[in-house]
Amino acid sequence: MPTYTSRADVATDSPERYAKQLVAHLSRKIEFSTDGPTSTTTIADTTGQVIIGDGVLTLTATGTDPEGIARVEHVLGSHLERFGQRKELVVTWTRTEEA
Repeated sequence: MPTYTSRADVATDSPERYAKQLVAHLSRKIEFSTDGPTSTTTIADTTGQVIIGDGVLTLTATGTDPEGIARVEHVLGSHLERFGQRKELVVTWTRTEEA
């Protein structure tokens, strides 16, 4: 069964703030674990991550079901775009498949 990975690198001068806001908001409905700069959750049997970098906030989705990948992309991406609307943050996903 193939594994799908999707990644979005969102340039921002405030990756810590957006990660904190995104994880706090989504934690009302789904559970996250945080280890250093990485917060991880599971949605629809797909792993989602929010990773704080230097001038970038990286979102990832990894799993075996393309529908689960799409769900994580939607949940993480749409919320981040809404929180970053004033700064015109845009989330663009790139998906890969490994056998």
